[in-house]
Amino acid sequence: MTYQERMKALRAKKIADTKAKMTQQGYMDADDYGTVPLPEGYHFEPTKKDGGIFGPAACIENYERFMENHPIYVDPLEILAGRWRDRFDKYREDFPWPDYFSYDHLKPLQELYDTNPGIAKWAHFAADYSIGMRLGWGGLLQKVRRYRALNRDPEKEVFYDAEERTVLAIQGFIARHIPEIERLLASETRPEIQATLRDMLEANKNIIDKPPATFLEACQWMAWFATVSRMYNRDGAGCQLDVMLLPYYERDKKAGILDDEKAKFIIANLLLVDTHYYQLSGPDVEGNDMTSPLSYLILEAGRMLDASCNLTVRWHENMDEAFFRKAVETIFQDRRGWPRFSGDLGLMNYTKNKGITKEIARSRYAVGCHWMSVPGREYSLNDTIKINVAKLFMVAFDEMMTGGGEKSMDELTRLIRKHMEIAVDTIAKGLLFHMEHQHKIFPELVMNLMMQGTIERGENISQCAELFTFGIDGAGLGTVADSMAAIEARVVDEKKLTFDELNAWLQNDFEGVMGERIRLMLASSPRYCGGNTLGDKWAKWLSVTWADVIKSYPMPEPAQIIPGWFSWSRTIQFGQTVGATPNGRHRGAPITHGANPTPGFRKDGAVTAMATGIAAIQPGYGDPAPLQLEFDPRLSAEEGGIDRVAEVIKTHFRMGGTLININVLDKEVLMEAHRDPMSHPDLVVRVTGFTAYFCALSPEFRQLVIDRFIDGM
Repeated sequence: MTYQERMKALRAKKIADTKAKMTQQGYMDADDYGTVPLPEGYHFEPTKKDGGIFGPAACIENYERFMENHPIYVDPLEILAGRWRDRFDKYREDFPWPDYFSYDHLKPLQELYDTNPGIAKWAHFAADYSIGMRLGWGGLLQKVRRYRALNRDPEKEVFYDAEERTVLAIQGFIARHIPEIERLLASETRPEIQATLRDMLEANKNIIDKPPATFLEACQWMAWFATVSRMYNRDGAGCQLDVMLLPYYERDKKAGILDDEKAKFIIANLLLVDTHYYQLSGPDVEGNDMTSPLSYLILEAGRMLDASCNLTVRWHENMDEAFFRKAVETIFQDRRGWPRFSGDLGLMNYTKNKGITKEIARSRYAVGCHWMSVPGREYSLNDTIKINVAKLFMVAFDEMMTGGGEKSMDELTRLIRKHMEIAVDTIAKGLLFHMEHQHKIFPELVMNLMMQGTIERGENISQCAELFTFGIDGAGLGTVADSMAAIEARVVDEKKLTFDELNAWLQNDFEGVMGERIRLMLASSPRYCGGNTLGDKWAKWLSVTWADVIKSYPMPEPAQIIPGWFSWSRTIQFGQTVGATPNGRHRGAPITHGANPTPGFRKDGAVTAMATGIAAIQPGYGDPAPLQLEFDPRLSAEEGGIDRVAEVIKTHFRMGGTLININVLDKEVLMEAHRDPMSHPDLVVRVTGFTAYFCALSPEFRQLVIDRFIDGM
């Protein structure tokens, strides 16, 4: 079998595994992980105390047992061993925080504004892969033991004990795969499969203790870290993949032990093992382009895999234009929702934050759904902290309507800012509470191994990070901007309704025939992303106010908070807590996604209008407010379709945009798959920041993609 034939067979198995996982788990409204189905009879029963699994001693006791119990996985068609099937952290989900560290005093306001406060959350920052690649598992074990001997503080003993046992558990898990590889090799008759099984066996024997020395060993080491970190707490942050692997690639090519076809197959296998988030290309500290032949090869490997994938290309003015075009061609022709694109100009606004140099901002890679992180140095809980700004808006509106005072746009904007300040204060206090206690609840046992200062100081990363930069995401910008535009247009300017009449229609959710007429009148107000409309004006005001409230908050050092706009996939959940809104949205309907406009905001030129409108509302501190695009360009490559998409991307980034999550789709295929998901079981979409098989999504999540879809450019 050729490498291409093997990858085709592995892709077919992945689709079959997805169907089997749906049978086991139901719909999967999250990342398409690299998991394979659990075997029949699998069971893990954690040991719990005080109702949960709390603290380093309890976590490592259970993680050790979990790793010993977890099934092994080797596929002879692959060249990398291992895959994960179950997650340790899911056994904590029913009770993630103990009652004896209570934050009940914060819960009323957290619930009032429908926040995701970040308390008890984990991962969502980036490990420094260079630490692990340099030391290997054996070197990491020696490092833990060395600093354990130096730091004899009894309080740190439990930390070092947990970290040492974590490494041993990982080494033991890898070692359990060796006999299975040997068994498969002994029974294999195909020479080409025998050859790669021998490679797999040698690589895995070597990297149990030694640092990776070859390209294959480096990829196998990364695959194991991706596997065991996912298994511990769902960590999905990768690295700058082309830069990290380049020395191994060049050395093996020079030594004559690696050719591009084999390298491509190895990388495709790495991407198959797990959908970790990796960055490609971009500028170095001085602005020099980092694109290399390996960058191209990684793109080709992803195309060879032809499945869900999370590669992000960082665009900048000096980048290799041929590589950028290759990346755009990939998303245009393959239509798998990748690669994504990030914009260096907007991301460099990160230097506006305290203590952030150009070097730090440039080394902050795209390694999550919408977020960046500085490997090994930053603790940020990205994508776990959110405020439902649509709910906040309605709290402000309701106060204006029932407070007995003035009813005007000035009063409404005053109240919105007031409630933003209260919500941000509530989030900030929760984050400080989290920082104080998280190491005693759920330490980052796996990621701590590859963070700077953790092992040296004997502290969890939540205690000792160089950078505590917490991103606070607003959700529902389009819903609120359009609501404010509708009030100004229909109530203040045109006087078609009074404030009291509007409120009455909101309270009864636009009941009856007249209610529907009122709703349509409000919904036809000048919308956000329409182009210099009232909606655009209010979106800009909201984002400027949002950024000002967050950045002016007196967060105690070393922590700081940073504004962004992103809802992840919580538009449905957030919408359920919000009554009818003045933009004509019904009670309980989903709010708008992140920084995106209301679906159907305009019929012509919508893609360009979105790129322009969302660039204009970036908060301006380097945390993304992504442009989420789903469209059928209705243009072939020969008709200039690739050029048009490339121009939209460049325009957005030149205006200060930070990230584009993009789906180039065939409308007919999408609609067929929505009617009958199994008619296109291989259809991959980028739902928010993550990719998933469309057939694996619930009807509600599939509808989110459908609602955002734009027909034509």
